[in-house]
Amino acid sequence: MRKLVFSLMLLAACVVMAQGQRHRFPREAFTTETPMVHDPVMAFENETYYIFATGMGIQQMTSKDRKLWTVKPEPVMSVIPGWTHDSVPGFRSHVWAPDVIQWHGRWWLAYSCSTFGKNGSAIGLLSSRSLAQGLWEDEGCIVASKEKRDNWNAIDPNFVIDDQDNPWLVWGSFWDGIQMVRLDTTMHIAKGEQPRTIARRFNLSSKDAKASLPINPNPPKNPTSDYAGPNAIEAPFIYKHDGWYYLFVSWDYCCQGSKSNYRVAVGRSRKVDGPYLDSKGMDMRYGGGNLFLEGDKKTYEAAGHSAAYHLDGEDIFICHGYSVAQEGASVLIQRSIRWTSDGWPTL
Repeated sequence: MRKLVFSLMLLAACVVMAQGQRHRFPREAFTTETPMVHDPVMAFENETYYIFATGMGIQQMTSKDRKLWTVKPEPVMSVIPGWTHDSVPGFRSHVWAPDVIQWHGRWWLAYSCSTFGKNGSAIGLLSSRSLAQGLWEDEGCIVASKEKRDNWNAIDPNFVIDDQDNPWLVWGSFWDGIQMVRLDTTMHIAKGEQPRTIARRFNLSSKDAKASLPINPNPPKNPTSDYAGPNAIEAPFIYKHDGWYYLFVSWDYCCQGSKSNYRVAVGRSRKVDGPYLDSKGMDMRYGGGNLFLEGDKKTYEAAGHSAAYHLDGEDIFICHGYSVAQEGASVLIQRSIRWTSDGWPTL
């Protein structure tokens, strides 16, 4: 029997590590125009906007206008499913990088269970009829990665629905980059499907790398993990616009406050499963991608882990940025997307 995960327990104020950043959860709800947030995604239901983000049991906040946000003291998950602890050694309750989508009359929320810098990870699934009710059913595990077995990391999920109404999951962080697989109607991996790599930060030596493309002989050392390697790409998000699928990814390193150098790149494809190419025709599997957003060193040191939506008659882009004024604190960024004459997004 599926287990109900109730969002009814208040967490006492506590200090947690938001993927390397110290983050304080409130005892009571409060409103702010500049919420601290990490890995935000957005949803809209009944004239209310919702943000879900990394935090103890998944952080949540609401707004009526996308300007003033009410930060909730209670998490999405007041009870962490027991299977997550069995699947991911060392994981407790600090849940990373959720994604949320409404499909076939139900809300689906994917979330990441992991420990920093290792790829023994799992992506879990919740479902609900209504965001306002705050009641989520545990739908188990969508996909898991295991250290020394898999050369990819099961975190940073994103749902995308193709033009034939088929659901897909894209995910990944470091190792062999961004992965993708088709799902079935229960939002689990469809029978016979296997993950495939659709984007890498660098052209690493691999069986499907094009011989004509140079392999970086001296890739930079990973300053955050001794395990993940130098393939500094993660946080995929696919957005459909005007007959194209746009794949946004984050390059380089988050979670170091003012020392972060996170930035966003993008490529596009006519097919949901790629290949995703940049404006010069470079395949993102072999290091391609147009630089889309980076820190200006005045307002934000760095920015990344993005999402994109069509809301209120416009296309919007959201992510978190490391604030210069707040000494590297991670805060919400929202920008309008404009489209060039040849179909590329700009801010």
